[in-house]
Amino acid sequence: MSGWDDRVEQVWAEATGDEVSDETIARIDALAAERGPDDARAEFERAGARDSAGRPAEAVELYRRALALGLDEEHRPQCVIQLASSLRNLGEYDEALAVIRTEEEASADGPYRDAVAVVHALILASAGRPHQGLSVALLALVPHLPRYHRSMTAYAQEMAERDT
Repeated sequence: MSGWDDRVEQVWAEATGDEVSDETIARIDALAAERGPDDARAEFERAGARDSAGRPAEAVELYRRALALGLDEEHRPQCVIQLASSLRNLGEYDEALAVIRTEEEASADGPYRDAVAVVHALILASAGRPHQGLSVALLALVPHLPRYHRSMTAYAQEMAERDT
């Protein structure tokens, strides 16, 4: 991890708890400025600060910019998850679902697959399809169960049909 990464982590560590303040945004923006306006990681951090401060519309724009600039494989899925979550918070459910479903396919075996499923479930619930959301969450849990894979998968699939 670089010194820049360490300083970003320090800002986030000090910002834990309630909603992020304008001071935290300013600190992240100052660190981002060190890397320049065309740095994907810097834009991602700026987006996250705004997202954490309850400014999802500002965050969405910056998440999109970070993705367009090209993030590494550690931060790209995080950015997509956070983008989809922010879109959900803005009530843009169809777009949020499109974004998260694309990531679901891209990261089926990745370390963020369960986080993708959680956001997918939340989007569905927020969009008025709570049974489908529950189904997505249950299906994400099935691989972690010591037994009952077949029956729980069947129940989850049955649950999804209740919203259709």
